Amino acid sequence: MSHENEVHQLASAAVVVGVDGSRGSETALRWAARFASRRGRALQIVHGMNLVGTAARFGAYAVTAAPVIDAARAHGRAVVEDAERIVREIAPDLPVMIVLAADAASGVLIDHSADAYAVVLGATGSVGTLTHLGSTLLAVTGHAQGTVIVVRTDPADDTVHTTGPVVVGVDGSPTSEAAIAAAFAEAAARGTNLVAVHTWSDWDFGQFAGRDDLFLPNADYEQAEEAILAERLAGWQEKYPEVSVTRKVYLFRPAAQLQEWSDAAQLIVVGSRGRGGFAGLLLGSTANSLVQHAHCPVMVVHPTES
Repeated sequence: MSHENEVHQLASAAVVVGVDGSRGSETALRWAARFASRRGRALQIVHGMNLVGTAARFGAYAVTAAPVIDAARAHGRAVVEDAERIVREIAPDLPVMIVLAADAASGVLIDHSADAYAVVLGATGSVGTLTHLGSTLLAVTGHAQGTVIVVRTDPADDTVHTTGPVVVGVDGSPTSEAAIAAAFAEAAARGTNLVAVHTWSDWDFGQFAGRDDLFLPNADYEQAEEAILAERLAGWQEKYPEVSVTRKVYLFRPAAQLQEWSDAAQLIVVGSRGRGGFAGLLLGSTANSLVQHAHCPVMVVHPTES
């Protein structure tokens, strides 16, 4: 285990949850409180007031900005006080820390991810474009260190799944290896089974229906891919013998396959290759799709750089 990974596993590493007073934020807060309690972790409640950004909008009109900033501070205090009250109702003995920051939430959460056990954010509903997902969620999921969990609800009843398997996307990369490790640990901690989903290609061959000039694998592809998947999982299966594993191999469209599994799963786990800049909100197209559309919580694992 690298030094960076050790930091996230220290006993002092807290579960960090971002709150903003919205319904999705409260859902994530409740989920994070229970998650922290079960893992024996402290909970750190974070709210970013973005006072600098608020003041900048007024430019030279500082006198006009002052009451707006005062209102933002009052709102921030109310948000974290309400959040702490909710947590105390759920887990009265849970150690709770409050961070009420002047900066924007995304930067504060990314900073705290450096030594967090996990960063938890809320997201409800299904959105069609990145711009509608929310800049904080995208920035944190793309740029944080360690693990980020986006708490998504099932649109059928607006509840968070608490039963079903842990499902992990496997593509054979180092990023995928980090996701596999996290998925086995989660399945073991939750006392549930693990479904490992692997696809031969991330192409969507459905859009080429009717074309006969495309290379497609022969009938033996599934057996070969099954062998690759089994090899990827073998060491982790030995470490977690109590976890029952089901292997699923598909031809293409990993995001769609995992999306379908999110109807029954209690957690989807995927790796992220995200790096800086706008393109670096790049989680990889699969993770990016899931944090927008999945019907259960999504754990995005950022592997440690070597």
